[in-house]
Amino acid sequence: MTTRVVVLGAGFGGLELATEVSGRCGTGVQLTLIDQAEGFVFGFSKLDVMFGRRQPEQVLHRYAGMVSPGVRFINATVTSIDPETRHVETTAGAFDADILVVALGADLHPEATPGLAEGGNEFYTVPGAFRSREVLDKFEGGKVVVAVTSTPFKCPPAPSETALLVHEYLTARGLRQKSEISLVMPLGTPIPPSPKASEAVLAAFAERDITWIPERLVRSLDPERRVAVLGDGGELPYDLFLGVPVHSVPQVVADSGLAVDGWIPVDPMTLQTNFPDVYAVGDVTSVGTPKAGVFAEGQAAVAAARIIATVQERAPEAEYDGRGICYLEFGDDRVAKVGVTFRPGHPPVGDLEGPSAELAADKTAFGADRIRRWFGHEWETA
Repeated sequence: MTTRVVVLGAGFGGLELATEVSGRCGTGVQLTLIDQAEGFVFGFSKLDVMFGRRQPEQVLHRYAGMVSPGVRFINATVTSIDPETRHVETTAGAFDADILVVALGADLHPEATPGLAEGGNEFYTVPGAFRSREVLDKFEGGKVVVAVTSTPFKCPPAPSETALLVHEYLTARGLRQKSEISLVMPLGTPIPPSPKASEAVLAAFAERDITWIPERLVRSLDPERRVAVLGDGGELPYDLFLGVPVHSVPQVVADSGLAVDGWIPVDPMTLQTNFPDVYAVGDVTSVGTPKAGVFAEGQAAVAAARIIATVQERAPEAEYDGRGICYLEFGDDRVAKVGVTFRPGHPPVGDLEGPSAELAADKTAFGADRIRRWFGHEWETA
């Protein structure tokens, strides 16, 4: 008997789970992977394009190029989910699952921050990051504000990376002396789980004269006066605003009844939802780890192992350990590696390696390895 596994979303979590389950179960599963995008883009690749290191076509990995014979990819938008019956409606038709995996990530809403669309730029969506490249190319210096507009938000180190890379970019263009850079973050330190990483980032800010404004959010922009309005009523003038937009669970998930208090609750050890044979992984969940691709991948590996055991009629034993790593750009071709662990009932812990030029190569290998695994080809990163 063939088990129908339907995976909604083809980001880090969906790609890893689909690859692992199809590869390990063979004809024992009929695996369908559904995503509305034409291809996959790493989060760090958005910054590569934004700061002129790569062209957009170099970082887009088209789903049509996937070679996993056991994965049927459907390019469609999910329009409804019934978690009780595991029935899914999409713009390409209906799908029924024996096991359903929701990996739809978080939706981003620049329009939810008054004035952001009219007077600023968001760099977290793929189109927004690519547009920001043109904005940076035309920028002739002045006050730059990098800011977060709500919590939770994906990839917590990314705003700090962006501030450091803005410094590098403006320095290369001879505009740094006539510019100011400020970073507004809701966190007390840049990377709370890793004091060493936070110390290194704050030292880099001090060295580069980047103003660090912690425990604040930007709630709105006044495009006419060119000021960002903070949550406490304070104002910050800007000539260039680079914002992290409001995040929310996709509306189709909210309508399904899967979400509670904004996100899908799951067993933090098994990634199972409150509905039988329905898993959720990655940014769409409230599992307790940061919303970042590497954590989605780790969760997907556990869900995949449990699904494989179920298909093979074994007792599922895999449990999620809450561990993950992220790479942190310091500019000047130097990268740090931060390892963190989140476990229920325990404070998060983290460490730091680098920054160094060697870890820049490690980061490149990280991306190339996953493209090889998920898409079956080499990624020309040079």
